[in-house]
Amino acid sequence: MNIALIIAGGSGNRMGQDIPKQFMHVDDCPIIIHTMMCFQNHPDIQGIAVVCLNGWETVLQSYANQFGITKLKWIFPGGNTGMESIHNGIYGLKEVGCVGEDLVLIHDSVRPLLSQDIISSNIAICKASGYAVTGIKCREAILESEDGFTSCISIPRDKLIRTQTPQTFRLKNIIAAHEEAKEKGITDSVASCTLMAELGGKEMHLVPGSEKNIKITTVEDLEIFRALRHTTKESWLK
Repeated sequence: MNIALIIAGGSGNRMGQDIPKQFMHVDDCPIIIHTMMCFQNHPDIQGIAVVCLNGWETVLQSYANQFGITKLKWIFPGGNTGMESIHNGIYGLKEVGCVGEDLVLIHDSVRPLLSQDIISSNIAICKASGYAVTGIKCREAILESEDGFTSCISIPRDKLIRTQTPQTFRLKNIIAAHEEAKEKGITDSVASCTLMAELGGKEMHLVPGSEKNIKITTVEDLEIFRALRHTTKESWLK
């Protein structure tokens, strides 16, 4: 199977709102449902699993029922960190009978503008190469700062990639990576791709991402998401 594993275990403190950001509504629909709909509508996704913030499982299932997310098969408990949430998700999939060759597309719950092409490319590249990581080349000039206020170091951008999600692995490979991380005492890698890099020796193949595939972490991001939902490409553009 090709399984979307949506990570929704965070409380969204940086957003500064009264409810977790993944459950905030845009156009009368929760952000997480917008995200799930991307996978619901893709013909090659057979199942959706969500790692959910504790206490919100019933709300999530109710929204899924309301908005017709029929591919939602499993809800797993969130962890204290992103890495722990992913751990809960992949081991949860193993426990419910998913097999090692199944593809798992690990995706942030607050990236609701994921395109069908990016999903397709993740599946194709992972099947061909074993790993797939969505990313885009860095266009900005990059400075390094120790305190967040001053800098005197410039980092060449030519080889830099800004990673996004999905990040796609065979279930057996991502579980093996978490087993190895446990042995080496790695407990809080910020993403699956950074975990693979920390473990070393695992070549990850890149899938072209999109500037529209934004991660909603601030109120500004929320405004951008709402604007992009109501914007169409001009007919004269190639």
